[in-house]
Amino acid sequence: MSQSKIIPIQAEAVAQDGLGCHSGAEKLLAAAQASNKSEILGQYAQDYPKGPHDQPQSMCPAFGSLRVGLRMRRTATILSGSACCVYGLTFTSHFYGARRSVGYVPFNSESLVTGKLFEDIRDAVYKEANPELYDAIVIINLCVPTASGVPLQLLPKEINGVRIIGIDVPGFGVPTHAEAKDVLASAMLRYARGEAESGPVSAPRNGVSDKPTITLLGEMFPVDPVGIGMMLDPMGLAVGPVVPTREWRELYQALDSKVVAAIHPFYTASIREFEAAGRTIVGSAPIGYEGTAAWLDSIGEACGIPQSKVGISKDKFLPLIKAALAAKPIKGRITMSGYEGSELLVARLLIESGAEVKYVGTACPKTIWSSADQDWLESRGVHVQYRASLEQDVAAMHEFKPDLVIGTTPIVQKAKEAAIPSLYFTNLISARPLMGAAGAGSLAQVINSALGNQARFDTMKEFFEGVGTGYSAGVWDAVPVDHPDFRAETRRRNEKAQKKRKAEEMG
Repeated sequence: MSQSKIIPIQAEAVAQDGLGCHSGAEKLLAAAQASNKSEILGQYAQDYPKGPHDQPQSMCPAFGSLRVGLRMRRTATILSGSACCVYGLTFTSHFYGARRSVGYVPFNSESLVTGKLFEDIRDAVYKEANPELYDAIVIINLCVPTASGVPLQLLPKEINGVRIIGIDVPGFGVPTHAEAKDVLASAMLRYARGEAESGPVSAPRNGVSDKPTITLLGEMFPVDPVGIGMMLDPMGLAVGPVVPTREWRELYQALDSKVVAAIHPFYTASIREFEAAGRTIVGSAPIGYEGTAAWLDSIGEACGIPQSKVGISKDKFLPLIKAALAAKPIKGRITMSGYEGSELLVARLLIESGAEVKYVGTACPKTIWSSADQDWLESRGVHVQYRASLEQDVAAMHEFKPDLVIGTTPIVQKAKEAAIPSLYFTNLISARPLMGAAGAGSLAQVINSALGNQARFDTMKEFFEGVGTGYSAGVWDAVPVDHPDFRAETRRRNEKAQKKRKAEEMG
């Protein structure tokens, strides 16, 4: 590994009881463990080890599971949690294009502690279980019902032919919304695997492929599976479903593939289901020239394809990738971070495009399926940070002084305040083709356009210089005097009032 400077890690997050939906995580965790949730939380701790923070720094993790359910045909999703959490999750889901209703089972202190909430959930499930409308109903426990031990596992596994999938997705047990996708995807794979082992199951909507298929694990831009399929065709292979799937019957086809490509390497529980079905897992992805060449070799080896057939695909597509990369070079120093799980892949593509990438942070954990990408990046002097925190992303920005910052909303804000061009990873980088020939050069336009904005930032910084920041922002006859003691006293009073309200609600 190259001798790059170490980005500091915040060892412990400060608990702020009463200040947010994940406040008092230790108390919620203790309550959940005391309420017969020890086994599931223990599995989560193993599958999704936490980083320097004891709570998510991005959106509520349950959004990931909710997103998976809302994107599936003939699938209903019901949330059980605090009303404010449900409102935020449904708002975010519709912001990201959900076009169907989200079910909600409300509760109060009495229904929670007496067990009436579970009865209400069961009644709601029976009411919704219409086989003419749904293949499956997903019920998601948020923080409070999970901590209170609401036993979704006691729900019927099937009602009127409709599958019932109950999962717990608390913010104090699942670190990121990306990993919450794995929670639901793996639960569905487990259910579907049991069905397939018990007897005949439905065929895919488009029929069964006459070639061996490769299942793609991880949400992808729609063009990418098509491009991957073109590269697999000379090898006598075809692309199978993308997991998370868009329909229940695709789960059977996904399990039927001989090889699973872990494009997003953090789907730990889903990989466990595939391995239980006897499937081989291949890491990394066909990203850039070197990444595509290595991935095709790995797929060929896993499928027992002769090297001559693999060579035909490489001879056809690698020159196209090399030409696309050369035609759209990227010049500039970049630091990047995100919470989607594809950050290491994007960093590889940027480097092969000519960019100087000094730091890549991902909110997701390290797994063996991302080790090849980590090794490739570190051999080129990149600092790779798993479970990256906002503090580490900011430290990298100050340390490496990039020409462009790619990251989450908070780090983009920090970069723009420092007059550094920046791009939001989720909407502007990951939402475009990345794999194979279609992905080569796909980032150049947006990256080079952002790099060309430095003069505009310099102009804005010069124009606004001297107007102050924080409490002194604005134009004043006299600069305001900071009074941190006032803020501390106000914070103390607010915390006291919130604790009093909680005590009154519980009692």
